[in-house]
Amino acid sequence: MELALPEFDYLRQTVYELSSIIIDPGKEYLAESRLSPVAHEEGFASVQELLARMRQGTSMPLRQRVLDAMTNNETSFFRDVAPFEALREIILPEIIASNSRDGQLSIWSAASSTGQEAYSIAMLLDKYFGGLPGWRVKILATDISTSALQRAREGRYSQMEVSRGLTQEQLKRYFSNEGAEWKIIDSIRSMVEFRSLNLFDSWDAIPPCDILFLRNVLIYFEVEKKKQILAKVRSILKPTGYVLLGSAETTLGLDDGFERIQCGPISYCRLKRS
Repeated sequence: MELALPEFDYLRQTVYELSSIIIDPGKEYLAESRLSPVAHEEGFASVQELLARMRQGTSMPLRQRVLDAMTNNETSFFRDVAPFEALREIILPEIIASNSRDGQLSIWSAASSTGQEAYSIAMLLDKYFGGLPGWRVKILATDISTSALQRAREGRYSQMEVSRGLTQEQLKRYFSNEGAEWKIIDSIRSMVEFRSLNLFDSWDAIPPCDILFLRNVLIYFEVEKKKQILAKVRSILKPTGYVLLGSAETTLGLDDGFERIQCGPISYCRLKRS
């Protein structure tokens, strides 16, 4: 049974309060499909019963499970290819040259979901830059979803997941087959630190970044929330740093502290330089 409008509006408001993510009107079918397994596992007869229990006041773990289900976004290894080509061909060589004296590199994968983006960065660093031996390399991956982070830390993926974006050479080099799953090797897994973070909470624990992957994140927020995030990006991005957005995202009209760099089909952003 499809959610009634008052139930769906309550769900939209709850998700917004917890994450600032906007669920568009008319997505009752999406809510029903994502929350039905949660309702069943939690012992409720229906999604309607689950939401009624939440209205009465419930523990944060249940609210977190609902949030996880509604914000579990699409991801894949080396998603869209072009950003990783930019990373390999342009961004990393430039930053490695500028950071050669202190030998430090800090990369942040924000809203990293189940970890494919962060592990793609680690694999790229290993294959094309030898993992930068002698450098202090930090890859931080954050997400609001506790269940997504747990999967990311385990580094286990289904056949369908590894088939999306990985070549056979990458699969053979960086994964071990364990029954129906593929597990990423320890040397790559150990390169990434996963943390829970709501992007609208404090970023005080985030180190200054050379490279920020903020891809397909801003599209879920209203204009003022996008501006808030971009202002925070400026506060943690190093003067020589870069931020990569999704193909449908831009800083134009939101924050004039950035400039867009276009190189053929590849584009990325950096702080404006004098």
